[in-house]
Amino acid sequence: MAEKSVVRTDSAPAPFQGAPYSQGIRAAGLVFVSGQLALKPGDKELSGGSIEEQTEQVFANLRAILAEAGSGLDRLVKTTVFLQNLDDFQGMNSVYATHVGDAPPARSTVEVARLPSGALVEIEAIALL
Repeated sequence: MAEKSVVRTDSAPAPFQGAPYSQGIRAAGLVFVSGQLALKPGDKELSGGSIEEQTEQVFANLRAILAEAGSGLDRLVKTTVFLQNLDDFQGMNSVYATHVGDAPPARSTVEVARLPSGALVEIEAIALL
């Protein structure tokens, strides 16, 4: 069985108090990043009111966790985007495109009824180490 190790950085929000999950897990040459919201480290309130602002903060969090794991946005292989409203797709997508480069990862995008803290967007990711 492959070993796994926890990824933890103060440069991204910590898991919600008492919640049993890690920011990321390294395993089998990959890093799995938990869904990220538009929270700055240490803040309890969302950063930004627009989908574009929230997506930018989500990518800042993803970047920080991936860097701590020894990876980066250029090593993404799969993302899942959760939108509170699918009408925000274009705004999210315009920011998303600036962060994923010329070889974007595979992606699923779904609308959900509700996201934690009233967020407009949450993104989880898998990347190569």
